[in-house]
Amino acid sequence: MTTLTLAKALNAGLRRALADDDKVVLMGEDIGTLGGVFRVTDGLKAEFGAKRVVDTPLSEAGIVGTAVGLAYRGFRPVIEIQFDGFIYPGFDQIVAQVAKLHYRSRGNVRMPITIRVPFGGGIGAAEHHSESPEAYFAHTAGLRVVACSDPADAYMMVRQAIASDDPVLFFEPKRRYHVKGEVDETASLADARPMGVATTVATGTDVTLVTYGALVQTARDVATAAAEDGVSVEVIDLRSIAPVDYATIEASVRRTGRLVITHEAGQQGGVGAELAASITERCFEFLEAAPVRVTGHDIPYPPAKLERHHLPDLDRILDGIDRVLGRPNSLSGVEA
Repeated sequence: MTTLTLAKALNAGLRRALADDDKVVLMGEDIGTLGGVFRVTDGLKAEFGAKRVVDTPLSEAGIVGTAVGLAYRGFRPVIEIQFDGFIYPGFDQIVAQVAKLHYRSRGNVRMPITIRVPFGGGIGAAEHHSESPEAYFAHTAGLRVVACSDPADAYMMVRQAIASDDPVLFFEPKRRYHVKGEVDETASLADARPMGVATTVATGTDVTLVTYGALVQTARDVATAAAEDGVSVEVIDLRSIAPVDYATIEASVRRTGRLVITHEAGQQGGVGAELAASITERCFEFLEAAPVRVTGHDIPYPPAKLERHHLPDLDRILDGIDRVLGRPNSLSGVEA
């Protein structure tokens, strides 16, 4: 086992994928010589050369379109969107081409493209640098959408995404890039937890708390704080946003009878809305209360000085747990 930051774990996973398959090509703005804005690709150009780690022009549509052409020719392109909010110029290529070509060609064309997206807030940046666009892509049939939350998952999941014949939107919680954890760099893909399976990171009996990305650690802290108040919270790291591992969530909710979902993206039309509706349909007779969502507010991402009021934190999630339990709380009446 090696102790790595999440960013270094991604770097190690990309290096392993490049070494294992000469059809893997990395592309993105400033990912070569600079090593990327967050240094996730640091050193890879020097090791594998400029033909496999490619500095591209500042054109997301061009980057995605080039990846489509490479995939047609049998390559496995891995592209980096420098910041979450920069993905929109490439949106048409992703949802109209990348997502549909396999289906449109009756299975004759595969799009093994991995689109890496640093996402979420908490780094003191502005809009277009702190957004959570995952729901747009989860709504699009033909795309896998996943989010890592710790270094071990980052290392293995990026390798799994690159090895997948499906196109994968790979969301990386940028405020967790410097968090360290144990990584087994000798692990094989065959022995790893499948990319589409959720993980129960804390067991509990009173409430099921579902989240992904940067908020997984916050949810762990919530479980610890709730336990001090006599509430047992089970925390599930969704990992795969599309498709969703409903079996793991259902099994938990059937035991706890209560569900809270939290994510940084806004509430309306978000991942939490789909989870709440689907679990209500699947587990209605087991629910003791309606599911509760604790999300970012339905506003454009606020200035850096105000983002702490926008992002779900320990207190807001604990309030959500109190609401699903029917308990009064100092934050009651405040929109979650």
